[in-house]
Amino acid sequence: MKLLTATITLLLLLFTSSYLQAAMAGSAFCESKCKVRCAKAGVMDRCLNYCGMCCEECKCVPSGTYGNKDECPCYRDKVAKGQQGGKKMKPKCP
Repeated sequence: MKLLTATITLLLLLFTSSYLQAAMAGSAFCESKCKVRCAKAGVMDRCLNYCGMCCEECKCVPSGTYGNKDECPCYRDKVAKGQQGGKKMKPKCP
């Protein structure tokens, strides 16, 4: 019984760790594009985080470090959650 419990625990740990690595890993495309996009950001970690989320959803990142959002309409039109309605909409993607 102890052997079965230990085996199940080991398997669960293996599956959990592989799932977390896949969930946390971004694509090489998004990572490289976001590094360029956020090169001049005041808060680099936040810029990379939001840019990475937007890139994964939109499959594109505008060129340069600022502006050029017309190159990627999906990226341009993303807004932060809870900002719909009569409130001023704040862009989500840097």
